[in-house]
Amino acid sequence: MSRIPIEDAPVHPWIDRAVGIVVVLTAAGLVLLLARATPDPSGFNTHVQLGMQPCGWPAAHGIPCPTCGVTTSACLLVHGRILDALLNQPFGAVATAAGLGLAAWCAFCLARGRSILAELAMWPLWRGGFIAILLLLASWLYKYLVFRAR
Repeated sequence: MSRIPIEDAPVHPWIDRAVGIVVVLTAAGLVLLLARATPDPSGFNTHVQLGMQPCGWPAAHGIPCPTCGVTTSACLLVHGRILDALLNQPFGAVATAAGLGLAAWCAFCLARGRSILAELAMWPLWRGGFIAILLLLASWLYKYLVFRAR
């Protein structure tokens, strides 16, 4: 993959930099927010500490929702408990790690003067999306099996 300087990118440099800054600041804000939260020992409902409503799906249907435990896994990952995050909700752990990786890559591109959007356009995003959907479904099945075993 060739590296494209911001000056040669097909978008305005300020748009490219703004996207990078937004990604980095959003990731930093989420890390700070999750670092202040305590992972819920139940494996889900950590989002309640962040001011959101408890998930009604388990009470209504007796099974976890597709994203049950994602916030808890993100919180576990931010707290450095990588294995616990993967065991709790694999999709949440991988999605969080991918988001942090994207933010680090954006910070690197900003520091080196590379075009984030031009380089991102060269990535096979459809493959990543397909893999993410498969991982989400597999993680939901895994969470269901763990939920039923309790």
